[in-house]
Amino acid sequence: MNRAIILIALGVLLISTLIAVVSCSTSSQPSSTAPNTDTQTKPPPGGTPGNDFTPGANIAVIIEGLAFSPSTITVDAGTTVTWTNQDTVNHTVTSRMGIFDSGIMSRGSSFSRTFTNFGDFEYYCTLHPNMVGHVIVK
Repeated sequence: MNRAIILIALGVLLISTLIAVVSCSTSSQPSSTAPNTDTQTKPPPGGTPGNDFTPGANIAVIIEGLAFSPSTITVDAGTTVTWTNQDTVNHTVTSRMGIFDSGIMSRGSSFSRTFTNFGDFEYYCTLHPNMVGHVIVK
């Protein structure tokens, strides 16, 4: 009797794990590579750590190991940021303010956005909400 209960519990655990893995690695939407432009006008907060980049530059953010790298960047208006998924699972790049959303990005997919207004644009992965990043436009 105990053995049967243990086997049933292990079977349920195995099936649940397989469903979770498949849902994190299945992509039904193509990723967008066309640059978007922002509309947020909130001024950036002072003293926020990040990397400074040249105006009008193209900045790359890599998605790998369930993280955005770099996670915080400081750029001038007119800078295009391109996120590329180099991870083994799907991700999104989604604005907390609803300003932009990459859709589901499979490995090798990229999403670009040109930031024209000042502000602190926080974004995250909807599939892994602990993955958070910031684009600070000064």
